[in-house]
Amino acid sequence: MPETILDASAVLAYLQQEPGHDLVETALMDQAVISAVNLAEVVAKLTDGGMPESIVEEVLDDLALMVIPLDIPVAKITGFLIPQTKPYGLSLGDRACLALATFRKSPVLTADRQWLALSLPIDIRLIRP
Repeated sequence: MPETILDASAVLAYLQQEPGHDLVETALMDQAVISAVNLAEVVAKLTDGGMPESIVEEVLDDLALMVIPLDIPVAKITGFLIPQTKPYGLSLGDRACLALATFRKSPVLTADRQWLALSLPIDIRLIRP
């Protein structure tokens, strides 16, 4: 089974037990990975929400996610996605996630519905209907 790329929105939904967290949990039990950029988004959201650094560290350690650094090929894809994603207001983190999925030819889990409007050669899976 191929790995699944997790968007920050999917990880946050899992951590906060929001609708769709069960799909993320299944991916975590298999081969789930996250880009370092999206991990930074998760850390920022948790920290901004008032979670102490030590607890953020524990939570991330418990997830045991494989974190993929933003290397040159994925960074280029991330940048090249701007014309397709700008009309939808996607962030750098969103593009980094999509770029990683494109580069690794892996499905991606997200809570961001607007991603479905994109015409990309990847399998985008929403965690909520």
